Amino acid sequence: MNPNKIDWLYAKIRNREELARKCNIWRGGGRKIVFTNGCFDLLHTGHLDYLARAASMGNVLVVGLNSDASVKRLKGPERPINNQDDRARALAALLLVDAVCIFEEDTPLELIQMVKPDVLAKGGDYTPETIVGASFVTESGGEVAVIPFVEGYSTTGLLAKIRAL
Repeated sequence: MNPNKIDWLYAKIRNREELARKCNIWRGGGRKIVFTNGCFDLLHTGHLDYLARAASMGNVLVVGLNSDASVKRLKGPERPINNQDDRARALAALLLVDAVCIFEEDTPLELIQMVKPDVLAKGGDYTPETIVGASFVTESGGEVAVIPFVEGYSTTGLLAKIRAL
């Protein structure tokens, strides 16, 4: 395996301080930063469509990833299926994702405030009023986007299908 490819993959997974520096560089270069977040437990077509649509709204896509503890609090004791490091690597391996940052809190508000995205994107189960960080982003001159779901694709649905086998 080519070590340069591995270095590139891991370089996309950043802690908050590294991400803040990188966002300042991107912003200073005139890049439009899009932020989204989620658990991304079992990466599926719905996620890929959602991430591609989010990425198309700017030049840089930053993904906030719920930590394992955060996923357990939000989704229950049987989740996540994949641990946070594996989920982060899967997201980082996608060419359309520029950075991944794991967050421990129940919401990504602190991470959003640090990133200061130009666009905050969330999936179709949200409205602009229910998206955490929406008021911060709009008050900072950014925009909030709700991306429609691809029907028939959800991690919960996929898990139910697997359990039925």
